[in-house]
Amino acid sequence: MNGLFDEARAALFSVWHRKWIALGIAWGVCLLGWLAVAAVPNSYQSKARIFVQLDDPLAEQIGIGAGDRRRDIERVRQTLTSAINLEKVVRSTRLGDGIATPKQMEAMVLDLGKAVKVSSEQDNLFEITATSTDRHLSDAESAKLAQDIAQKMIDIFREENLAGGRGEMAETLEFMNQQLADRQKQLETAEQRRLQFEAQHPELSQGGASLLQRMEASRMELRGLDADIAAAQSALAAINGQLAGTPQSLIGPGSGGAKSALSEALGQLAALKARGLTDSHPDVIAARNQVAQLRTLAGAEGPGGGVPNPAYSSLQSIRAEKAAALQGLLTRRAAAQADLARTSGQQVANPEAAAEAQRISRDYDVLKQQYDKLLLDREQLRLRGQVETERSAVKFQVIDPPTTPRKPVAPNRPLLLLAVLVVGIGAGIAGAFAVGQLRSGFHTTGRLEKALGLPVLGAISHTMTDAGRALAQRRLKYFMAGSAALGVVFVLLLTSEFIQRGMVA
Repeated sequence: MNGLFDEARAALFSVWHRKWIALGIAWGVCLLGWLAVAAVPNSYQSKARIFVQLDDPLAEQIGIGAGDRRRDIERVRQTLTSAINLEKVVRSTRLGDGIATPKQMEAMVLDLGKAVKVSSEQDNLFEITATSTDRHLSDAESAKLAQDIAQKMIDIFREENLAGGRGEMAETLEFMNQQLADRQKQLETAEQRRLQFEAQHPELSQGGASLLQRMEASRMELRGLDADIAAAQSALAAINGQLAGTPQSLIGPGSGGAKSALSEALGQLAALKARGLTDSHPDVIAARNQVAQLRTLAGAEGPGGGVPNPAYSSLQSIRAEKAAALQGLLTRRAAAQADLARTSGQQVANPEAAAEAQRISRDYDVLKQQYDKLLLDREQLRLRGQVETERSAVKFQVIDPPTTPRKPVAPNRPLLLLAVLVVGIGAGIAGAFAVGQLRSGFHTTGRLEKALGLPVLGAISHTMTDAGRALAQRRLKYFMAGSAALGVVFVLLLTSEFIQRGMVA
C-alpha cells in the first residue's frame, strides 16, 4: 500500500513539476477542439402531424372502403420521399439557391432524403420531420428553412392524395371508354353477322337464341308443366272424393224419412272418424252398418222430399274449374312437346347450319355480357370519381402545423464544449506525465533505492532563497491565471452558445 502511495505521489510530483507543459497541451487541445465544435453547423428540426379522416358513409355505400383509402394513403406516404417530390421541395425552398447543374440537384436531393422522415403513429395519423443543416445560413435562417421544408411536404402529401387520385381516376375512365368503344364495334359486327344468318335461315331464327338454348328452354318448360299437371290432377281427384261424400240434396226441417235419418247417420259417422276412431272400432262398425241400411231405405224412398245441397253445387263448380285448368296445362304441354320436336328436327335436318347458328349466338352473347359488364363498371367508376372529387372522401387535417425550432437538435454544443475541456485537461496531465517518464530522474528515495539496488542513507531537501520563493510564487500566479483563463474561455463559449439560441427563439 505504501508503494502505491509513493508511486501516486511521484506521478503527481512529476506532473506538477511540468505543469506548464500540461497547461500548454491543455490549451492547445481545447482550442483545437473548440474550433472543431464551432465548425459543426447547427441542425434544426421541424415537426408536423397530419390527421387523415377515412370515415365517409357515401364512400362506403359506393364501394370506396376505408381499407382501400388506407392503402392509397400508405402508398403516398411511402412515395412521398421520392426523388421527384424531393426535387419539388428543393426548387420551392432556399435549398435550390445556387443549384445550376443536374449533379448539384442530385446531391441536394440525396441530402434532403436523409433529412426528411415520414412516419405513421397510427393508421390515420402521420408525422413529418424535416431537419435543416446548412453552414452557409444563420441559425434563424436554418430554423426557418426546416419549417418551410415540413410545410412543403404537407402540401405535397395533400396534392398526391387529392389531385393524384383524380388524375388516376381520369386515366382509368379514359381506358374504360376505349375498351367500351372496342367492344361496341365487335358487338355491332356480331349483330350484323347474326342478322345475315337469320335472313338466310329464317327457320333457325328465334330472336338470337341458339337451338341448344331453345331446346333447353323447352325441356325446362316441359318439366314445369309436368309438375303443374301432377298438382292439378291431385287437386281434381281430391274434389271428386269430396263430391262422392257430399249429398246432392238436404232434407228440410220437420221432414222425416230415410233420407233425413241417413244424413244424421252420416254426420255421426263423420264425427266418430273426426275423433280419431279407426274402421275396426265397434262404434264405427255400428255406424257404418246403420248408414248402409239407411242408404237402402233412402234409395227405395225416392228423390222427393229434399232441397238442393249448396256445398254439392260449389264442389261441382270447383271441379269444373280444376278440370279446365288441367286441360289447359295438357294443351300447353302438347305445344311444348311439338316445339321441342320441331327444334330437334331442325338440328338433325341441317346440322351445319345449326352449329353455325349456335356459334354465332354464343359469340354474340359473350360480347354482349362483356359490354354490359364494362358499361356497369364504367358507371361505377364515374360515380366513384365524382364522390372523390366533389365530396373529398379522404379529408386532411393538420393537427400540429410545422413547428418553429427554438434550439438545435444537433450537435449538443454545451456538452461537446465540456467534453473538449475535460479531454484537454486530461491530455495535458497525460502529456506532462509522459515527459516525466521519458526523462531520467528519481522523485523519491524509494525509487532510487529500487533502481540502484543499494540502500539510500538519506535525501537532501531543496532549499530556496527569498528571491527564488518570490519567483516561484509569481510563476504559480501565472499558472493559476492561465488555468483560470482556460475556464473563462469555456464559460464565454457556453454563454455565446446560449445567446445564439436565444436569438433564434
